[in-house]
Amino acid sequence: MPRVDRGAASLYYEATSDDPEEAVAFVAEAGLGAWSWGWQHRAVAGPHDAVVFDHRGTGRSTGASGEDWDVETLAADLDAVLADAGVRRAHLVGLGVGGMVALEHARTHGRAASLALVGTAAHAGALDRGALADFLDGDLAAGLSAEFVADRPGVIDQIRAWRADEDAAEPAWRAQVAAVAEFDACDDLHEVTVPALVAHGAADRIVPAEAGETLAAGLPRGEHVAYEGAGHLVTVERSRPLNDALLAHLDAATR
Repeated sequence: MPRVDRGAASLYYEATSDDPEEAVAFVAEAGLGAWSWGWQHRAVAGPHDAVVFDHRGTGRSTGASGEDWDVETLAADLDAVLADAGVRRAHLVGLGVGGMVALEHARTHGRAASLALVGTAAHAGALDRGALADFLDGDLAAGLSAEFVADRPGVIDQIRAWRADEDAAEPAWRAQVAAVAEFDACDDLHEVTVPALVAHGAADRIVPAEAGETLAAGLPRGEHVAYEGAGHLVTVERSRPLNDALLAHLDAATR
């Protein structure tokens, strides 16, 4: 499987085709492995080429978490993966910290053709780092609604197994969260003129839904959608309606 080296980091990625030129690129939440995009990847791959990768220090990617990482580093990682995969037009789909990385990439690199930002804010101050740390430390209730955890034990068991295999160890996920500590794109959102879908779980404890509304309002072509009762992993809890919205967004952006 392909890799691209960035200094001390070796970034693992998978693409649905060789040299796709235009593709959907999934950018995960801090610490989460590629499993976290399984629901969306199944829906998108086929109608569109797709790229999924592991952040440095996560899953099959390497990278020393003692290094100084910032959002520019993670955005440059994303760009290196896209360049190595042959993607010139990228439709970026990011969750949480991954959404901030996707937004930074759209601001500072020339590949973004559209954005889909899930559970994302325009600045790090809206991120509840304590709730995110609880979730990354194993408390699924911090990222999913209590109803979903109670009603879907089989899915919860599978998520726990995937996390044990693919997620970052604590030093790496803490470094990824710290990388966006100074992130603030509020004054620069007007520069991001690509179509942007902003989706949120209305019961998100990690990034409040109001932050998503503010983000969408600040983007020149932002569209906001919220899902009642869903937590941060609205990608899992409301995968069907979210996938419908994502596919409609991608179809319009690639038309």
